[in-house]
Amino acid sequence: MNAVEEPLLRIRGLRKSFGAHTVLHGIDLDVPRGGVTVLLGPSGSGKSTLLRCINRLEKPDAGYVALGEEIIGYRPGPAAGGRVRVLRELREREITRQRARIGMVFQQFNLFPHLTVLENLIEAPVALRQASKSQAAATARELLERVGLAGRESAYPKQLSGGQQQRVAIARALALKPELLLFDEPTSALDPELVGEVLRVIRDLAGGGMSMIVVTHEIGFAREVADTVVFLDGGRVLESGRPEDVLGGATHERTRAFLEAVL
Repeated sequence: MNAVEEPLLRIRGLRKSFGAHTVLHGIDLDVPRGGVTVLLGPSGSGKSTLLRCINRLEKPDAGYVALGEEIIGYRPGPAAGGRVRVLRELREREITRQRARIGMVFQQFNLFPHLTVLENLIEAPVALRQASKSQAAATARELLERVGLAGRESAYPKQLSGGQQQRVAIARALALKPELLLFDEPTSALDPELVGEVLRVIRDLAGGGMSMIVVTHEIGFAREVADTVVFLDGGRVLESGRPEDVLGGATHERTRAFLEAVL
């Protein structure tokens, strides 16, 4: 990232607990515009919770997430005491508008089973009044061609393989024209022979300059595609840097132990 270029996403002091269990312990992270950040770490390290806090599916207990100039979930209010500006929490409708700037692809696809592929893609843009039905359908067909599923507009999710369903989910996330895409272990629910077709789509998006955060255990993919690799454990960032540095020369003992176990 250029030294003077502001990051697309800034995370500062992010904390999240569920009951007495603290999942995120004050996460600080910058995500550059047009870059791919890969999150690695063992199960329970806080990776998925971090993604869900970024797009406000979970409300952080402390800290903030800012996409560009907007703090997700909040609006700066009037200055308190003439000096410090307070944050006012947004209504759910306003958060939904912000969330449209951040696409998310889940492990389990989360397609609407009663809708066709085309209907899955046009539902959100039409509901959010980003496009008319005909405009959304035209965009959807272009996206389906982009992910290798041209001609499958009338199919229902149950008629598709897992890999095809995940590619539809990627196209659906892109239909809102997000500034940032989040992937939460996008290949973990797939049979091994279907993993490659989904990773190819993500590689193509990376090559096209899409800003992404990807949670994955695919170390080879991380080495090939990531601009930054971040290792989380126990809700803390233990290591962050270029793939060749983190994957090839990790300095933290916990990072080295994890990589030895998965490689």
